[in-house]
Amino acid sequence: MSERNMRTNQVRPMGRQGGQMGPGGGMMHGGEKARNFKGTMKKLIKHLNAYKLSIIIVIVFAAASSIFTIVGPKMLGQATTKLFEGTLGKIGGMDASIDFEYIGGIIITLLGLYILSSLFGYIQGWVMSNVSMKVSYGFRRDISEKINRMPLRYFDSTNHGEVLSRITNDVDTLSQTLNQSMTQIITSVTTVIGVLIMMFSISWSMTLVALFILPISMLLIMFVAKRSQKYFKEQQVYLGHLNGHVEEMYGGHVVMKAFNGEKKSVEKFEGLNEKLYGVAWKSQFLSGMMMPIMSFVGNIGYVAVSVLGGWLAIKRTIEVGDIQAFIQYVRSFTQPIAQLANISNVLQQTAASAERVFEFLAEEEETPETEHPVKLEHVHGSVEFQNVHFGYKEDKIIINDFSAHVKPGQKVAIVGPTGAGKTTMVKLLMRFYDINQGAILIDGHDIREFSRWDLRAMFGMVLQDTWLYNDSIMENIRYGRLDAADEEVKAAAKAAHVDSFVHTLPDGYNMVLNEEASNVSQGQKQLITIARAILADPRILILDEATSSVDTRTEIQIQKAMNNLMRNRTSFIIAHRLSTIRDADLILVMDHGDIVEQGNHQELLAKGGLYAELYNSQFEIAQAI
Repeated sequence: MSERNMRTNQVRPMGRQGGQMGPGGGMMHGGEKARNFKGTMKKLIKHLNAYKLSIIIVIVFAAASSIFTIVGPKMLGQATTKLFEGTLGKIGGMDASIDFEYIGGIIITLLGLYILSSLFGYIQGWVMSNVSMKVSYGFRRDISEKINRMPLRYFDSTNHGEVLSRITNDVDTLSQTLNQSMTQIITSVTTVIGVLIMMFSISWSMTLVALFILPISMLLIMFVAKRSQKYFKEQQVYLGHLNGHVEEMYGGHVVMKAFNGEKKSVEKFEGLNEKLYGVAWKSQFLSGMMMPIMSFVGNIGYVAVSVLGGWLAIKRTIEVGDIQAFIQYVRSFTQPIAQLANISNVLQQTAASAERVFEFLAEEEETPETEHPVKLEHVHGSVEFQNVHFGYKEDKIIINDFSAHVKPGQKVAIVGPTGAGKTTMVKLLMRFYDINQGAILIDGHDIREFSRWDLRAMFGMVLQDTWLYNDSIMENIRYGRLDAADEEVKAAAKAAHVDSFVHTLPDGYNMVLNEEASNVSQGQKQLITIARAILADPRILILDEATSSVDTRTEIQIQKAMNNLMRNRTSFIIAHRLSTIRDADLILVMDHGDIVEQGNHQELLAKGGLYAELYNSQFEIAQAI
């Protein structure tokens, strides 16, 4: 996100929930599925075309790794047969010896195959990890750049956590699928096909017996998985409720304690925790039944294969080593099938995540920048609003025919009742939103003729809602101008009266603010943001209730600093306390999106209109206090 944009954006933390392990070891995310599975997967495959060569290498090496492993049991079976024949010959008194040279050759060959299998597996894992991380990096970069191109109206109607979820949870799901599931699909398919071929090459009758056991195990797995899926979904829901309650209580623990809400909070937590426990143990118990069921059915299969294999060995149809190899293949056969069954669920989750990412990347963007932006060598600071009409929704216009002319260096106050449109005008001035009709001019140029970067570089902004981040006070002030020297930062701090309190804090300017900046007072936070604006040294200032969070004594100090800062600069002051803007050159009185009065303090009081009414009501309240 661009630095200028970030100056006015409030970052909100989002509680993130981890996926729960589902049947077969896959990640469960509440059973969400893509609305258009085929279309989304086609987009994802098209997106992966840039890594075609790497993916082909992964497929070849993963398949080769599996094949080298598959060949092993049959070769080991040949060694077992040789050993058995030699041992049986000695027991029967025959002149036979064990061919250790032959067995040794097989063992060395097997060792070589297993080393190659491990090496190929390592290479394909390394290549696939590289691809998945590049894809994740690319998606996160695209989403981050997209966020900067999105109009603010999108974020007005979209939950912040929902947006952050695209760049975290959804991209993580895609990364995990590429890194784990893709190679697992290749190795599982190769293993199933290869093992089946090997089993048929040993004995077709034993293979049919083994395959007969397979549907039984799959039916039992599906039966259990169907019931556990419901509990996994409920577990995610209750986990979200529990996390939300804990986060809410933690964020407002002072208010909770002040109103003696501990008992109610604990009761609610225990209720949610009890429900989570109820569904969690059921989901884990049912999920834990998978392996015992597969082992039980598998053992029945081993018994059947062993009995049939023994009978065939007596008939001299197959060798003893073939029975040993076949049992190994049966063990290798069920696991990849279970993995493939689970991967189908994982792919649904992947498609859902990819669909959300692609939908976000396809959202409508801000109006494109002008091809030939205006570059001003020197900004004088004249501002003109010409018949401005604006509505956050096109069918609901809230600014009606707004016109005003502000000369360079003027101090302009915008006042009016709540909801009059004061802050909206400032947002339009900085082109956070584009107007529906009319024009806004700076030094005679329509603001749409500037690049957004150049336009916002003309402004310095101090908001009622302070935004400070997890770094030192020095760096938070330096955010106004990133290349400023320490001496310049301290000079700005002195002008904003930050220096007067910063030395009383641990580590002074180097004290690190926590994530909520709660280790300094609200007034001190406001002073730090004012110092940041002073350091930026802009041509046009916007002060939105900038002194609302400081005490009267500090407010007087800030007003003095602000008067110095505003000298020879065009300044827009949004104020509810009208006593702070009596010396403004021009006061614009707004009501329901229109300028109903304009003039200086004395002129507006003499008119006896809305401004006089607002001012006198505040004066009467102050007298009563």
